[in-house]
Amino acid sequence: MENKCSKYEGLFVFSDEETLNSHIKECEDCKKEQEKMDKVSALLGEVKFYYRAKNKKLKRLKAVCAMFFLIFFSATFGILSNDSDLTDALMYGDTLSAEELGFPVDSYGLLMVD
Repeated sequence: MENKCSKYEGLFVFSDEETLNSHIKECEDCKKEQEKMDKVSALLGEVKFYYRAKNKKLKRLKAVCAMFFLIFFSATFGILSNDSDLTDALMYGDTLSAEELGFPVDSYGLLMVD
């Protein structure tokens, strides 16, 4: 049984590129590992464009949704702040009763159910 070289990961992570390249020239096992890593890098390079394009579309969609909600809520609150009847009825600390809201109530002020 032949011993395989297990230095590739350590050299790849912790050493500089010159040390890794010199070891790859000498060691056949590490050369095979480097070829695998080059193939994976090439595949990632091919897919990178599609991944970034998908992320850009998602970011644009999020921005459009945020703008829609911002415009919608600013228009809604603008209408509510300009509606003087509603603001006069709802002052701080005031509450509307069921009768003031227009619901049928009994003599106790509870909602009437038929």
